[in-house]
Amino acid sequence: MTKTANDPIQEQLIAARRNQILDAATTVFAEKGFHRSTIKDVAKAAGIADGTIYIYFENKTALLLGILDRLNQTDQRQGFFEEAVDMDMDTYLRKHVRQRLEVMDATGMDVVKIVLSEVMVNQDLRELYFENVVAPTFALAEKYFQGWMDAGLIHRFDVPLTMRLITSMVLGLLLLRLLGDPTVEEQWQKLPDAIADMVLYGIQGEQA
Repeated sequence: MTKTANDPIQEQLIAARRNQILDAATTVFAEKGFHRSTIKDVAKAAGIADGTIYIYFENKTALLLGILDRLNQTDQRQGFFEEAVDMDMDTYLRKHVRQRLEVMDATGMDVVKIVLSEVMVNQDLRELYFENVVAPTFALAEKYFQGWMDAGLIHRFDVPLTMRLITSMVLGLLLLRLLGDPTVEEQWQKLPDAIADMVLYGIQGEQA
């Protein structure tokens, strides 16, 4: 849709309407499933006309991408990394992972399951998600971690690979929760600390 350049009020109105629609889509997809849901269902849940949704989202796939974008908190990523400048790596990593898990909890595991399942089978969505959400997030993370290495705040390592290893831990634990792993479900709140300990300190004890 056309946005009014440099108009903060207009941008806030657009963001509010998008969030209203995404909230409705999240509810509808959780209740009916993605494929059984229609734009009409989402519009009804949002209390707006069908056509209004198309001003902001091209189709259902765009709605799902919007939900994924919110799960990723893409619009807040820059701030997350800037905030880390005033933290040590241990504190930052624990806080970052905790934020990711809290967002998933707040969204609801039913919704997370639906969107991740669709990403796996919908090639167009998968490509859009990687291009517009995943790749930019990795690029931003790599930039900051490289800067911390250059400043001598952390030791040197393969930044792109390490970013993906950390991401795979979170996604793997999320998958285990969706599969009903009782240990993951019972200790969900402890996972940020467990991940940080693994990444920063490993599992091998000190040598005698």
